[in-house]
Amino acid sequence: MSIKEIVHQCRETNDYARLVEAIPYAQTIGMGCMKAGEEVIFTLPAIKSNIGNPTLPAIHGGVLGGFIEQSAQLHLLMLMETPTYPKVVDLSIDYLSAGLFRDTFAECHVLRMGRRIANVAVTLWQAKKDEPIATARAHLLLS
Repeated sequence: MSIKEIVHQCRETNDYARLVEAIPYAQTIGMGCMKAGEEVIFTLPAIKSNIGNPTLPAIHGGVLGGFIEQSAQLHLLMLMETPTYPKVVDLSIDYLSAGLFRDTFAECHVLRMGRRIANVAVTLWQAKKDEPIATARAHLLLS
């Protein structure tokens, strides 16, 4: 099944979990998705294979980076009229504190969406939404 068909099905059911499941890397890190009213929250559960520093323990920075990238791409897919998988042009991540071994959440906001390029802001948090562990800005190619 193509991404366009999956997105169309997800829009009909208002359940985007199937879209997340269609992405192999998202499955590898255990990524999920939940709707909270009109907002979409992406989830990264605490999984031992995602640990980068076993001493703290903390989630690997690369896993957090991949989670941010996937969140931005999937968020755009949910909003696009004709969904094609967006390609990352530029991604800038600010790691604000250690991503401890607990569930992590991401929220995306489209800052600008043109015909060819979109700019998305992503915020990651764990315990409290107003205490982010990382923020990011992504530029993605839409066509």
